[in-house]
Amino acid sequence: MKKQAFTLIEVLIAIILIGLAIASLLGANIAFTRANGSGAELSTAEFLVEQIRELTAMKVYTDLPAFNGKTYSHPNGPIGSNGEVLTDFASYSQQIAVENVSDANFTSVVVNPTNFVRVTTSIYLNGKKITSACWIRAKY
Repeated sequence: MKKQAFTLIEVLIAIILIGLAIASLLGANIAFTRANGSGAELSTAEFLVEQIRELTAMKVYTDLPAFNGKTYSHPNGPIGSNGEVLTDFASYSQQIAVENVSDANFTSVVVNPTNFVRVTTSIYLNGKKITSACWIRAKY
């Protein structure tokens, strides 16, 4: 009676296939980890944009030009909606630009004060830009 067994070549092929499957899983895990990290950075950046949006929404219209050119970053860190320093986000920074825009065309920047300003906030992580957002604030 002939024995039924695996040959050495069949065993080696099975080991190679299992090794390729494990290597593929490790590669996918690395990609998922990087994507998760990028998502967390973007989520934090959007949170910091919203803090500036809330801060400027609560300010008197005539106080907004004082924010133009401001950067909130290390060593103090970015700021929250009530102006407090958010020390947990020390590696992030917020850059703010406030520009007068035409009453008839919000994309047109003008020198003289108008009834509208465009507030632009850019968020950086260790000097690398993560996101940016802008909104229009009315004088009324």
